[in-house]
Amino acid sequence: MCRDNFKKAICILTSVISAHCRLFGIWKTGKIKKLKYVSFFLSFFLSSFLAANGTDSKTYKGERSPCGPSRVLHVRKVPIEVSEAEVISLGVPFGKVTNLLMLKGKNQAFIEMASEEAAITMVNYYTTATPHVRNQPVYIQYSNHRELKTDNLLNQGRAQAALQAVNAVHSGNMSLSGTATASDGGMMPGQSPVLRLIVENLYYPVSLEVLHQIFSKFGTVLKIITFTKNNQFQALLQYADPMNAHHAKVALDGQNIYNGCCTLRVEFSKLTSLNVKYNNDKSRDFTRLDLPSGDGQPTLDPTMQTAFGAPGIISSPYPGAAGFAPAIGFHQAGLSMQTMPGALGPLTIPSSAMTGRMTIHGMAPTTIHSVLLVSNLNPDNISPHGLFILFGVYGDVHRVKILFNKKENALIQMADATQAQLAMSHLNGQRLYGKVIRVTISKHQTVQLPREGQEDQGLTKDFSGSPLHRFKKPGSKNFQNIFPPSATLHLSNIPPSTTDDFLKDLFAGSGYTVKAFKFFQKDRKMALIQLGSVEEAIQALIDLHNHDLGENHHLRVSFSKSTI
Repeated sequence: MCRDNFKKAICILTSVISAHCRLFGIWKTGKIKKLKYVSFFLSFFLSSFLAANGTDSKTYKGERSPCGPSRVLHVRKVPIEVSEAEVISLGVPFGKVTNLLMLKGKNQAFIEMASEEAAITMVNYYTTATPHVRNQPVYIQYSNHRELKTDNLLNQGRAQAALQAVNAVHSGNMSLSGTATASDGGMMPGQSPVLRLIVENLYYPVSLEVLHQIFSKFGTVLKIITFTKNNQFQALLQYADPMNAHHAKVALDGQNIYNGCCTLRVEFSKLTSLNVKYNNDKSRDFTRLDLPSGDGQPTLDPTMQTAFGAPGIISSPYPGAAGFAPAIGFHQAGLSMQTMPGALGPLTIPSSAMTGRMTIHGMAPTTIHSVLLVSNLNPDNISPHGLFILFGVYGDVHRVKILFNKKENALIQMADATQAQLAMSHLNGQRLYGKVIRVTISKHQTVQLPREGQEDQGLTKDFSGSPLHRFKKPGSKNFQNIFPPSATLHLSNIPPSTTDDFLKDLFAGSGYTVKAFKFFQKDRKMALIQLGSVEEAIQALIDLHNHDLGENHHLRVSFSKSTI
């Protein structure tokens, strides 16, 4: 209760007690009895009044309850295993944290902000967006204290070290002292609270909401900016604390958002803070709900704004999809999500993608089929098998038809519409046998096989039962290794006895320029080979994928994201 209300309550209690004493003639009795009676009434009425106003008389110590803002904030329900840095990170987005008092035995903490304005902003924000620490909700309110005096308290060394480390990072000084390490609750040297995200193998759209849902499990997400660069969907994501960024990077790098596709590549950004100008479907500052949506850019509806206000409660709006497991897969060796603060909830594949309507970032939804039209082919060099091998890098090719009267054109039927979209995005505009090929979505829904007796010259082939499909196994690792055509090829399934000279001679003997070659140090079943150009690499993949190397090994060739 506030101080004025407390004074009014004491006045009322005094008047009531005096009336009772006069009524029953208490003042005529002995002094001792009079004091006992007054004490009884004071205790009874005070307890009743405090209980009615939500204050337990057993814990009342004579200090006033908070009735107004204070730069010292009281944090309740703090997990006992939490670090000082994690508690401090709750206040960092709103200003400088000047002091900290941890009461782990009572699951409480006190945070002192540099200014009352920062404390007010922090309380107002967390009133509508309950913060989570170690995946557990914590509650923040104003404290009775006007400042924290911890100079004479024991065990304050860790808190002060964490304060120095966090404030150093927040001010942009990334040269942290070696006394603050990840193991003792501090920050890792040189780390930024900003992560750079790249989504590879983008079979299904990845929205800002999905990224927020995933990454908020590891700490408070302050800002997200999404964009497309080098034909890849990317994002910058800022945490309140570099340790949150560290945990998220360790847990999520290399994992799939959806089973078998949409692979996350996570690395630390050189930036220490993000500048978000608009709150819309491309960027969001969760600490600034007052930002405009931007000219001509769509804004979030009120329900989504509410959902964004509470980290970790956003659920995917998409229903489940047949043929794919909905849960995010975590199969990386040595990684146990149980050891990380917060487990990811299930995500499901967008129904729009499964029904053939892809919502690619920045593009309007378009109805697509699983059949591609490939034009400007070189009819002297191309064959149905060659197209099957090339387009099979990006999905399972069921049928190929080179048009009888226009042999520079072909129809390719993929296993589904999303694979067709993926193949089109990677192969359209590439050079193949001296010509720049064009790949578009065909109006046809299937590729018809020739009727019995119809002249075809072997231009139409059905590959639906081929053993060379790369993605016939659900959740195959091949989904994680889909990259744009490049001059460097990834070779695998190499027999132990095969030498680098043999493989270099194999490619050189087929007419390709070998610029570099190296085996993987930890696994000589795999190697990288760099050829003279991207066009050479595309043609080499067509020629030498599934080449018989002996010892019951057939060479596997795919495009590499790495260079030698």
